[in-house]
Amino acid sequence: MINPTIILILPLLSTLIILFQGRKLGIYGAACLSISNMFLVLLITLYTFYRMVINEDYIYIEYTNWINVGLLNVSWGFLFDMLTMLMMIVVTFISLLVHFYSYEYMNSDPHIVRFFAYLSMFTFFMLVLVSSNNLLLLFLGWEGVGICSYLLIGFWNTRILANRSAIKALIVNRVGDVCLVISISIIFLFFRTLEFSTLFSLYPYFLHTTFTFLSIKFNLLNTIGLFIFLGCMAKSAQIGLHTWLPDAMEGPTPVSALIHAATMVTAGVFLIIRFSPAFEFMPNILINMLFIGSLTTFLGATIGMLQNDIKKIIAYSTCSQLGYMILACGLSNYAGSLFHLINHAFFKALLFLAAGAIIHSLLDEQDIRKMGNLFNLLPFIYIAFLIGSLALAGFPFLSGFYSKDFILESTLIHYNINSNIAFWFGTISAFFTAFYSFRLIYMVFFSFNNSYRRIVSKTSEPAIFIYVSLILLIFSSILVGYFIKDALIGPGSNFLGSSTFLLPWHSNTVDVEFIPYWIKIIPIFISFLGMFLVLYLYKFLFYEIIKYKIKYHSYYSFFNNKWYFNNLYNFFIGKITFDLSYSLFYKTLEQGLFEPTAFNNIIYKTSIISTKFFNDNLHRYTFFIVINFLAFLALLLIIV
Repeated sequence: MINPTIILILPLLSTLIILFQGRKLGIYGAACLSISNMFLVLLITLYTFYRMVINEDYIYIEYTNWINVGLLNVSWGFLFDMLTMLMMIVVTFISLLVHFYSYEYMNSDPHIVRFFAYLSMFTFFMLVLVSSNNLLLLFLGWEGVGICSYLLIGFWNTRILANRSAIKALIVNRVGDVCLVISISIIFLFFRTLEFSTLFSLYPYFLHTTFTFLSIKFNLLNTIGLFIFLGCMAKSAQIGLHTWLPDAMEGPTPVSALIHAATMVTAGVFLIIRFSPAFEFMPNILINMLFIGSLTTFLGATIGMLQNDIKKIIAYSTCSQLGYMILACGLSNYAGSLFHLINHAFFKALLFLAAGAIIHSLLDEQDIRKMGNLFNLLPFIYIAFLIGSLALAGFPFLSGFYSKDFILESTLIHYNINSNIAFWFGTISAFFTAFYSFRLIYMVFFSFNNSYRRIVSKTSEPAIFIYVSLILLIFSSILVGYFIKDALIGPGSNFLGSSTFLLPWHSNTVDVEFIPYWIKIIPIFISFLGMFLVLYLYKFLFYEIIKYKIKYHSYYSFFNNKWYFNNLYNFFIGKITFDLSYSLFYKTLEQGLFEPTAFNNIIYKTSIISTKFFNDNLHRYTFFIVINFLAFLALLLIIV
């Protein structure tokens, strides 16, 4: 059997070769290397998955020690179980298509070679994240994905908006990273291990364990679960920490497809599913997941309904669909969450890559109000976009229909107020999802064309590389949901095996089969209502819509301005912090204390001397680093 760690080595090899030998390889060589390696990775992943299904087992590989300090013993270990392999198939397949698509889409960019290196690096870290067998190695992949997203979002670094968006994504994700570091520290402090297999087996013995911090008593498991969930909220763009995701649209469209479909944003959902043996003993955290997921679903759907940027509409749909996944995890429906994650990866990648083809054809125009009547100019792109939108809206017998309806139906089998609230939030969000999906289709493909004539005259169907990527995603969006639904969510299915854990009283998804049909069709009926409402409003009452926008301007402004989350953050975090810094540190301390005294002059002269002393003198840098390190060790020994 092939060693599955080759799946990790090949993308890393592509990254290193392209980074150090990119000039010699050229555009064609870099593209061939990265695409061929990704194709080989996909084949090995499929073969490994096939062998695991046949043998009904998982693969555990442990190499040499990575960190061995006292009780902290972390090795380079990898776990290939059903959860890992399903994630790897999705990641490698989407990444391969994005690589293939990028060769045509980014062909005119002078830095395309570096772009392929970043794509391969992104894939490598995501594969490390999903295959790690301990928290520290998972955190390495977690941070690597975050850094690569910064590099890819800000790839066009001459654009101010791209730089701002990259920094915003990095800062917001740092909030989640800090929370995850805190949870890892608490876990090691009490459990003395970071390996998943040992950690999950110990959780039932710490159910009533508490600890005291700042004279306040905390429940151990709830505290760990809260910080892990906060980390997942930032990475998976849940309400409050979602603002970075739409702004990430400033990067190239292939980046948007890769980040939003199968990699970065799904990392938080994957971590929750991986930690299902822990979250099952945290009912309070599961309830919070249920409400946060429901609100995120509603938020993404309502904001996307009134946006005008084609990529931001799809981005807010990603927020909404991630809310469905977190909602499912809050119901202990981890298989349903993973099922929707897989389906979402295919139809969301299809939507982004089809949107990229439209933007590319219209000379980088993204405002849907400046598009229109593209049905005759881009018929194939219309078919691809229509199928992706139908799958997103939950049209019957497409991939999104099976997973979204299963999640909504699973809310009805718990018979409590929390799950009923989640059902109606999810159902109303399905209406808005269908509304903005078909509003987008109508504005882009059927409304009056508002583009310039010189742009329309140059509009043509994309090249073969874009065609192949879209065709494969079209078939995936139609067929994948149907073919894997029985394995993942079929009655009595145990396909994930030991990858997830459910308490006996949470193993009731079979009851979904006995829900009355008139209740099951409510989400479908509401989705169709959203579709027909768009056709009626925009076809026959278009000018009335403009009047309603003026009449109900405050409501329109609230949703169009994204619930004013950015305004609140700019005021409470940006403006207040700036005012405090200016009044306290600059006016009071620097101008009021340092400048009138000789202290300011001493600092200035010291900086001049230190600048001359450290100017391009490497051995002096090294000497002072060693001295400071020894002084720190001596101080530590004295304290201990």
